[in-house]
Amino acid sequence: MVRPRVGVAAARDLAESLLTDLPLRWAHTAGVARRAAELCATMDAADRDRVVTAAWLHDIGYAEPVIDTGFHPLDGARFLRRSGWTARISALVAHHSGACYVAEVRGLHHELAEFPRELSPVADALTYADQTIGPDGTRVDVRARMAEMLARHGATSDNARVHHLRAPDILAAAERVEHRLRGAEQFTTA
Repeated sequence: MVRPRVGVAAARDLAESLLTDLPLRWAHTAGVARRAAELCATMDAADRDRVVTAAWLHDIGYAEPVIDTGFHPLDGARFLRRSGWTARISALVAHHSGACYVAEVRGLHHELAEFPRELSPVADALTYADQTIGPDGTRVDVRARMAEMLARHGATSDNARVHHLRAPDILAAAERVEHRLRGAEQFTTA
């Protein structure tokens, strides 16, 4: 039996080992992990390590040794599952940033369904962290990030084809996170 792997340090080490040959992807991943750590105040203490762990691992599906289908959320999640990571971390990676919409147009929705989609502050924070960090690891606005992604992938890309579905989902997650952040700030200043 494979023992479940857990922990921020193990996630960081794995991401580093897989992504340092992709310098922009590594910069983005490190930025997303930093941003996720900043969002920990928006969730229960028990979930704080989970969101940072998932942030470190969210893009490992871009690494050559991990690529199978060419759809990075699914490839990363399957790799994590095979490697003994928890089902929850694998599922968070599988579904980050509206992956279900892109999976549909790629014909991979049944495969992605191997992983349950979580609707929670943790899933929201992972998407928000990913969508507020640009490809080079710098902080950006959610709408600017989506515009950059569409420009980078092109008007006929799978991302563009589902943007009308995916964008409202991402923006709703961003609004929920920002609402929770405002609540957390009010709580700490009271």
